Amino acid sequence: MTPTPTSTPTPTPTLDRVAGPSDLKALSDAELARLAGELRAEVIDAVSVTGGHLGSSLGVVELTVALHAVFNTPFDKLIWDVGHQCYPHKVLTGRRGRIRTLRQKDGLSGFTKRAESEHDPFGAAHSSTSISAALGFAAAREFGRATGDAIAVIGDGAISAGMAYEALNNAGSQGRRLFVILNDNEMSIAPPVGAMSRYLSGLYASPPAAALQQMTEGFEAALPGPLREGARRARQLVTGMPGGGTLFEELGFSYIGPIDGHDMGQLLPVLRAARARTSGPVLIHCCTVKGKGYAPAEHAADKYHGVAKFDVASGAQTKKAPNAPAYTKVFGRALTDLAAEDERIVGITAAMPSGTGLDIMAERFPARVFDVGIAEQHGVTFAAGLAAAGMRPFCAIYSTFLQRAYDQVVHDVALQRLPVRFAIDRAGLVGADGATHAGAFDVAYLANLPGFTVMAAADEAELMHMVATAAAHDSGPIAFRYPRGEGAGVDLPERGVPLEIGRGRVVREGTTLALLSFGAHLGECIAAAEALEARGISVTVADARFAKPLDTDLISRLATGHAALVTVEQGAQGGFGAHVLHHLAATGALDTGLRIRTMTLPDRFIDQASPAEMYAAAGLGAQDIAATAMEALGVAAPHFDRQRA
Repeated sequence: MTPTPTSTPTPTPTLDRVAGPSDLKALSDAELARLAGELRAEVIDAVSVTGGHLGSSLGVVELTVALHAVFNTPFDKLIWDVGHQCYPHKVLTGRRGRIRTLRQKDGLSGFTKRAESEHDPFGAAHSSTSISAALGFAAAREFGRATGDAIAVIGDGAISAGMAYEALNNAGSQGRRLFVILNDNEMSIAPPVGAMSRYLSGLYASPPAAALQQMTEGFEAALPGPLREGARRARQLVTGMPGGGTLFEELGFSYIGPIDGHDMGQLLPVLRAARARTSGPVLIHCCTVKGKGYAPAEHAADKYHGVAKFDVASGAQTKKAPNAPAYTKVFGRALTDLAAEDERIVGITAAMPSGTGLDIMAERFPARVFDVGIAEQHGVTFAAGLAAAGMRPFCAIYSTFLQRAYDQVVHDVALQRLPVRFAIDRAGLVGADGATHAGAFDVAYLANLPGFTVMAAADEAELMHMVATAAAHDSGPIAFRYPRGEGAGVDLPERGVPLEIGRGRVVREGTTLALLSFGAHLGECIAAAEALEARGISVTVADARFAKPLDTDLISRLATGHAALVTVEQGAQGGFGAHVLHHLAATGALDTGLRIRTMTLPDRFIDQASPAEMYAAAGLGAQDIAATAMEALGVAAPHFDRQRA
């Protein structure tokens, strides 16, 4: 039995005095500390109602209060990397009254969003963009634009990505006044990996680091003599680099830290001193605890990174019982079974082992699963190297994150025809994460690459077959996409069987109209066919399986044997339907007056709602398919009104 969410609001007398960041200027340091406690309680209560990214938000409560107390937003530009930790920021910047609409239809975004508030100067949801954006604001300031200081808040996981290094290097060389706050909680979604994580851990592992506030030479000079010398000795002990320098200083930054990111007695004076005395780029290293102040989050393995609605007292989350296994788990289990038979199979994930299902394989074959951190570009080329050496790599990356490695897909994989297998999770619209995480573009950006094979699973059984197909495919790169959430509830085979490359299937025979589905909208096509059959229209429904290579025989048969053909896909324009149209045009099939429609996601970004509501807004519900089909046939469809928002 699932718990019922309960909410007993904690009194918030200090928070009640805050309508915006300017109100924090009137509070004493002691009141700011009380405000942080009340703000934490407010965030816990709000997320218990809505679900969302809790652990990361709880980890930055004190930091959020301190930043808004010291800096002057929105004139000063506060940029949150990823943005999933911005709930306390939203409460303090005039959005408290809407905070219980987080991630809901027509509600507040779960990330920063420029259209939502002037206090969100830069939208985010993907990692490692904050320093680059902050440097852009800093440069614009020097061109006379109306902007103050630029502050980037970036986590230890996000700073491990290549883009963050590029930004640090460029910012250090430019020498502009810029603040980078390193929020070091030793965890992104999964524990951060690699040398950067070990380096950051070492910076505050030595006892002196816990006793002293570390400053750069300029700040140390302002300390009393005994403290100054002690700070310098502690700095040398902590960093372990020649002369006590840090990597950040080598890149041109002044380095301050490590400091306790939950101690207002450290945060406020350090931020005030940095703001008053910095002339160039400075990095302030704050150590925080993800999930801080809420025991169930602190003790959970994932620190309540992303939660459903939950009971505040117990922390128990309200989750409905699944009707079918999740696509992600079906993929993970299928790949693990194949890996048990083929030692060449390896898995690569970019900081998302559980999100992609590779944690299942990692439990059984830990040496053959590589978490490369938040580094999709590196992950793809790493997989290419594995493939070139004769391994069978499966690169499991969400559709929206694979966008970040497109050059590597083209140059390092496709150009060399290396058999990297791309398992593309979260294909299509994804619900509460909204437009930033929509898997809308992968078919369009992969199917135009020479030698690429692109598949989409109509259901979880098809996904098993596509995993087997990819494992057996050694002649070039291959990708298969599947949606977030539960499968269609079909019976699963004992094991997947490799499909014939470039061959679709007919799942329902008819004579008048053909619906050609690519991917997980097959169920909607079948529902549309049933509605059309009830109106006396005989419908064929086919599952294309492949966007590249196309099943041209199937497409020709559907085009010549029916009065109209409608293609349906969960992707942007320029994808599967465009390839079908190109084939029909090239073969002269359109010369005879074939009635054809291609149904795709519209040419706009769609805000968060439930997936069903998002597809309705996109005009891709079963009723929309039926209405489009009848329009193509030239038949009035009064009972199939479109659901476009």
